Amino acid sequence: MSKRWIKNALSREDVEIVALVDINPAAAEAMAAEYNLTCARFTNLEEAIRSTNANLVMDVTIPEVHKSVVLTATALGCDVLGEKPMAASMKDAADMKAFVAEHNQSYAVMQNRRYTKQIREARGLIEQGVIGQPGFIKADFFLGPHFGGFRDAMDNPLILDMAIHTFDQARFLLKADPVSVYCHEFNPPHSWYRGNASAICIFELSDGSVFSYNGSWCAEGASTSWESAWRIMGSKGTLIWDGTNTPYAEVLPAELVTGAHRNECLRVEPTAEWTGREGHDGCFDEMFASLIEGRKAETDCSDNLNSMAMVFGAIESAKRGEKVLISSVM
Repeated sequence: MSKRWIKNALSREDVEIVALVDINPAAAEAMAAEYNLTCARFTNLEEAIRSTNANLVMDVTIPEVHKSVVLTATALGCDVLGEKPMAASMKDAADMKAFVAEHNQSYAVMQNRRYTKQIREARGLIEQGVIGQPGFIKADFFLGPHFGGFRDAMDNPLILDMAIHTFDQARFLLKADPVSVYCHEFNPPHSWYRGNASAICIFELSDGSVFSYNGSWCAEGASTSWESAWRIMGSKGTLIWDGTNTPYAEVLPAELVTGAHRNECLRVEPTAEWTGREGHDGCFDEMFASLIEGRKAETDCSDNLNSMAMVFGAIESAKRGEKVLISSVM
């Protein structure tokens, strides 16, 4: 993933890469050679910042060390842009948010799946009231990636490393935050992951709606999109987005037929236009714009904490086998 970040940094005129930091010196050397970088290489972040006077750290480490990276960088006066998930525990995420605020620095988290033309179109349909008040939201995520590496050894590979995207998308689409969650997490017999690679979650949200998530990272065949497959049911109709094609809504006509057994609905296409870049580049653009404009990014850690609460609330619910109030894990 660091390659994706380096490519973006090199494409910007307002960014200079002054150091690569990796506990494995050979990895930093290989990356420098691949991108013709002449910057210094370090194995220690604090030393790198002090030696180069860097003012921004891009954290593309594994989740377990995000807290260490962010606290070190922030204490030395650096802003941070980091890969998801924000942290490997809810306590770490809360500590990081508080520490960043205390030091008056900025820490934004990569949530690239907010930045697609289609999800912006879907949100536009909801914002315009096309389907009325959302009440029931369902997202299906079924893929079978063979990553190898740290994901295969994680306790909660699906929820912690991937479901964070879908949970964050739900918050983005509905402009709502989680209130409670019930989660059944499990690992099918055919799974190649050590930890639980499948889950069913039910979230109650602050707008009164219910969000259902069904997912698996060991699903071979009939894959969904990485963006998940969505059905959002409202008081006036339903929005459908398969994560690949343009979303659309089927809504009630202005005048209903009296006594009809089923209402015939009308198809509505999105009208809201998204002119920004998509994926990682779109999120990078927003994060850098927030630094330049001196404001919080859309994916600032203070906002992302709510998505993390969905993750760790779900994990806690699965452990306890009962519904968990999100306030209890914040």
